Amino acid sequence: MLHACEDFPDSHELQADVAIVGAGAAGIAMALELMDSKLSVLLLESGGLEEEPATQDLYAGTVADARLHSPPVRYRQRRLGGTTTIWGGRCMPFDAIDFETRAAVPASGWPIGREDLDPFYPRANALCEAGEFAYTTGAAFGSDELPIVEGFVSSNFSSNRLERFSCPTNFGDRYLHKLKAAANVRVVLHANLTQIALDESATRVTHLVLKTLTGKTLTARAQRYVLATGGLETARLLLANRDRHHHGIGNEHDVVGRYYMCHLAGTIGAIQFSVPLSDVHRGYRKSPDGIYCRQRFALEESTQRRENIGNFVARLHHPRITDPAHRSAVLSLLYLAKPLIPYEYRQRLHGADASNDGDLLRHVRNVVGEPFKAAGFALHMLRDRKLATRKFPSIIINSKANLYSIDFHAEQYPNASSRVLLGEELDALGLPRIKIDWRYLPQDVDTVSRALAMLAEDFAASGVGKIDYDPASVEMEMTRYGAYGGHHIGTARMGNDPRTSVVDANCRVHALSNLFIAGSAVFATSSQANPTLTIVALAARLAAHLRATPA
Repeated sequence: MLHACEDFPDSHELQADVAIVGAGAAGIAMALELMDSKLSVLLLESGGLEEEPATQDLYAGTVADARLHSPPVRYRQRRLGGTTTIWGGRCMPFDAIDFETRAAVPASGWPIGREDLDPFYPRANALCEAGEFAYTTGAAFGSDELPIVEGFVSSNFSSNRLERFSCPTNFGDRYLHKLKAAANVRVVLHANLTQIALDESATRVTHLVLKTLTGKTLTARAQRYVLATGGLETARLLLANRDRHHHGIGNEHDVVGRYYMCHLAGTIGAIQFSVPLSDVHRGYRKSPDGIYCRQRFALEESTQRRENIGNFVARLHHPRITDPAHRSAVLSLLYLAKPLIPYEYRQRLHGADASNDGDLLRHVRNVVGEPFKAAGFALHMLRDRKLATRKFPSIIINSKANLYSIDFHAEQYPNASSRVLLGEELDALGLPRIKIDWRYLPQDVDTVSRALAMLAEDFAASGVGKIDYDPASVEMEMTRYGAYGGHHIGTARMGNDPRTSVVDANCRVHALSNLFIAGSAVFATSSQANPTLTIVALAARLAAHLRATPA
């Protein structure tokens, strides 16, 4: 069933067995997993079916350093479907090592292992519409597997691991019909959580206070409550509720909002291959089940342990778009089309670089010089990305010169000084806006620097090509775009010890008997992997726990 708060009278009380706050990937996944259970479910969403500027403004806040982090309203959507309404669709599981306590990674170690999520990853893959849970070339393609570069041999990197791509699936659009039809699920829009009310012992949630931007107040009462509001908003809600816990819910030991991680990503160097063009397979392939897949160079777990560094992957990438010296009609067309590209993708395609008037003319000459290539690419993007249901994931341009760059994506170490705090300004509902102070460590730079050095050495030793880059530029390149996009991780981390974590192995807030958190806020480490698939797997695991455990 679908409602909006406007459908109910002021002071109305909503009741259910489970109240889930936030209808993004985690919240919708949980509601879907509870559909055929005996539990009644309230799924409470702040926004509506489309983006609404006044509601989106509730996400506004400040950042300590604008060079290192985008404004809090970017990369987040406060509406049904949450940020799945704008995500890129990249799916991959965490690696087993990501869950381990590692001497080289401060504050590492989850209270669960990869084996605890393995039963739920296939279901997450299905909900994300990423096909089979098959993340190696052998598992996905069988005897038809191909290397990224023929002749490349390395004991440090594997090249047979895949990333698979969702449509990308907007969970709101895709699953609204199921949520409407579910007899035990009620979706309520425009329901903004402003207060988490606790009993006198401050150990149990009694009800939630919901407000609309039009001034209406409702109450939601349940046996168990789940915050599925994203890594930033979860921290804000916990910190802002100080009636019983004076430092914020779950924050007795000043952990909420700390250990804020994203990912470290960038593009660096130039790779000149000496093998034939036909020996380089850097693009997307469709798996037998029709899913776009792409291989990457993945740092082996044994190498991470030996070198005492974090997780890291790399892909072959095209040259920097803003430099017209690439003489590519397609890349110049992308540069000229910059105003038409959404912010989330424009930032990675173009970064902060700006061309002068002379460069602009050179870009135009590149396009004019190869009009059929530019037109063919435009047609491909219109047909295979804009109009297709399953969209071509990103820009793939093969180099006639067999020249590429390295696109890397690395784990960020947990860091207690990297944090989300409350600011002094209040939003339209009276809640403090957030302030983000994202920081990285020297060890993060070391992971990227040493992984790149090993990759360059292995390319040279294999005789397939040479990676040319300036090692002194690594830190600049990995912070060129600041904290990576919408990967808001670790602000209500999972652990066994309440002094160093916020939730337990079942995602329950240590201090409360009936409040749970779903989403990347509970991740203890960030891995090299995009978070969505693991968010959904953890949500499915939490739903199974609620089904199996009495309130």
